[in-house]
Amino acid sequence: YTVNRPIADEFAKMYNIQYEIIRNIALLQPLPHLTKKEKFILYQGAVNEGRSFETLIPAMKYVDSQLIICGDGNFMGQAKELVKNNQLEDKVIFKGKITPDKLRKITQQAYIGVTLFDDKGLSNYYSLANRFFDYLHAGIPQLCVDYPVYQEINGRQPIALLINDISAENIATQLNHLLTDDDLYNMLQKNCLQARNVYNWQQEEKKLIAFYKNVLGTK
Repeated sequence: YTVNRPIADEFAKMYNIQYEIIRNIALLQPLPHLTKKEKFILYQGAVNEGRSFETLIPAMKYVDSQLIICGDGNFMGQAKELVKNNQLEDKVIFKGKITPDKLRKITQQAYIGVTLFDDKGLSNYYSLANRFFDYLHAGIPQLCVDYPVYQEINGRQPIALLINDISAENIATQLNHLLTDDDLYNMLQKNCLQARNVYNWQQEEKKLIAFYKNVLGTK
């Protein structure tokens, strides 16, 4: 099995086997009522090449908010160098590796999430990042790349602002749009809170159990 239909179709072409779709989505849990102290932007996940840090970090020069980066990876050194070169030490904060419980709390406090990928290969183009659903479960709208799987989910119920242009200028423009357009933000946030009940592990685990029962020949 795999996480979405485009990848399943690619695997079917390669191996002539039909793949089940089982997505790695967060467990549905009660969402605490938190008072957000400030409007900060969050990136959570691997700090790796191909995640658009080359344009996201410079974009923060033109955004009236902080960017919090939670995670580590093979681009961490370059990311920190970008922050230094753009004199953004006060606006881009690296938290490094943190525990899932702490990350969940930080995500719930965030105002906007970020899910961006460079257009470098099918792995990025057909991606379905865990953080896409983590932001949704925290009830926070996100700026997300307009690739097929995100487009499909967002087309059913808008929970993100999708972009094709991942230049620093456009990222800054769209982040500022989310920060200042209360009507847009509130609509996306409301949809996130509703979509939690559709996209969650309680739903996906049923498919996983059925998959293994079929493999094992049990009922």
